[in-house]
Amino acid sequence: MYRIVLNETSYYGAGCRTVVAEEIRKRGFQKAMLITDKDLVKFGVAAKVEEVLRGAGIPYEIFSEIKPNPTIRNVLDALAAFEKSGADCIVALGGGSAIDTAKAVGVIYRNPEFKDVRSLEGTAPTKNRAVPTFALPTTAGTAAETTINYVITDEEHKKKMVCVDPNDIPMCAVIDCELMMSMPKGLTASTGMDALTHAIESYITPGAWTMSDMFETKAIELIHEHLYNAVQNGADVVAREGMAEAQYIAGMGFSNVGLGIVHSMAHPLGAFYDTPHGVANALLLPYVMAYNADSPARPKYLGIAKAMGVDTTGMSVDEGVEAAIGAVRALSLSINIPQRLHEIGVREEDLHDLAVAAFHDVCTGGNPRPTSIAEIEELYRIAY
Repeated sequence: MYRIVLNETSYYGAGCRTVVAEEIRKRGFQKAMLITDKDLVKFGVAAKVEEVLRGAGIPYEIFSEIKPNPTIRNVLDALAAFEKSGADCIVALGGGSAIDTAKAVGVIYRNPEFKDVRSLEGTAPTKNRAVPTFALPTTAGTAAETTINYVITDEEHKKKMVCVDPNDIPMCAVIDCELMMSMPKGLTASTGMDALTHAIESYITPGAWTMSDMFETKAIELIHEHLYNAVQNGADVVAREGMAEAQYIAGMGFSNVGLGIVHSMAHPLGAFYDTPHGVANALLLPYVMAYNADSPARPKYLGIAKAMGVDTTGMSVDEGVEAAIGAVRALSLSINIPQRLHEIGVREEDLHDLAVAAFHDVCTGGNPRPTSIAEIEELYRIAY
């Protein structure tokens, strides 16, 4: 048996943010809380959404104290602001950090018994749907606007808590590439590789099936076609729109079938060093692909290679494995992704503790190859 959970409504296309007001109005909501971050306010991206709300006469308040890798304190501060505002819906604008915070706020507000936040880790038994949320991504990577997952950092225990809950999915997703135009090259590159990681990991996870394979192979194709151009020319609307679609499509798949140990290994890097999630995933992906090639998913590497633009005619499975890993590494190098953990400040003495945390991460169960703390530690050492 397979299950798929998606947004009630989704919109795509340059300029489509204008539908947010109509969607809020027709559902009868009276006031919104706009959850975003200071940089999006500073660089005028939030103003584009505020203009839509003001133009429709929709009252709103802003909470912009979102930090990368949002923490329990971040969530509680945003929750307090929401409770004080009197809003009855949330507009979440940003990358994974803003949208994940909004998800946690929406879930806790409707399920106050989880206000400690830590009890939301894993598959928490929440009973009520989150506060209705309209999610507008500003990065092409996390797909937080369409997933049933969110990640909150427990700073006290140096841990990223992965929360998986169908009740948290935004009611409406609005994927407007015009909101992504201000992304700098480095962020475009790392979030794009995050989307590629989502697509590849969920394509080879044991839970994958016909529909998720359809989503992920198309996402890989789009990322291969558009990521380099989006990094080189942020004003390229075709590339930006291609990446906006790709990351959303990848999210439709991985949200429903799971991920693997690229994410398990990336999460502790964020918790220990505040490493941007996309950078961690991008760096680790080729190493873990090589490791996971020794699994029942091995034949699917031919599909990855083909989606990455490789002519696989007449290729053996072994050749497909090498071609897939080589194509991913080549794309990563072309957009200046760091290739070694020491380059991003990881300390060798932390590798064992990182491996312990990664092994116990919720994503580990979706890996196509059974693993262990020792094997994960060895992978970190190879990548170091």
